Amino acid sequence: MAEGDISVAKVLTLEYERLKEEQKTRIGFRDNLVYATLASMAAVVAATLSAKGQANLALLLPPVALLLGWTYLVNDEKISAAGRYIRTELAPRLAAHLPEGTLVFGWESFHRGDRRRRTRKVLQLAVDLGMFCLAPTAALVVYWASGPRTVVYMSVSIVEALAVIGLAVHLVVYADLAHHEDTPG
Repeated sequence: MAEGDISVAKVLTLEYERLKEEQKTRIGFRDNLVYATLASMAAVVAATLSAKGQANLALLLPPVALLLGWTYLVNDEKISAAGRYIRTELAPRLAAHLPEGTLVFGWESFHRGDRRRRTRKVLQLAVDLGMFCLAPTAALVVYWASGPRTVVYMSVSIVEALAVIGLAVHLVVYADLAHHEDTPG
């Protein structure tokens, strides 16, 4: 193949296709994390309930939820970042190589303009907070109410509570609730 055989438009289109493939893979992985979280939580709750008088086993739920929740959040952010990159960087660069007025990757912006988008994002945030923060908080409350209250377990529970708060803050920050035009970054 000669040097001039590949146009800039073809390279940018190929980059778009690779980003969409990465998004697709990450979306599948992210969505499966919900099922993994539910299964893991069910296992911890079952173990805690079957071991009567061992409420300290509830302290296993926050690390499980935090690990899976953080992984969910990171993947969700990368999915959003890829879309933002396509809209704010890739589309304008490709449009510069096409006839003026050509709409490039229109779906990337179109679906964000739905007037019910904010409601969906708020509901998704509520689900994410419930899954990854409310459930581990409930486990901490069960432990705090039932004991045993040793220095080690109490210390662990406090660290877990702070980590759950940290995850909740990050889930809210990255929720993308604003209805705004894209800005780079």
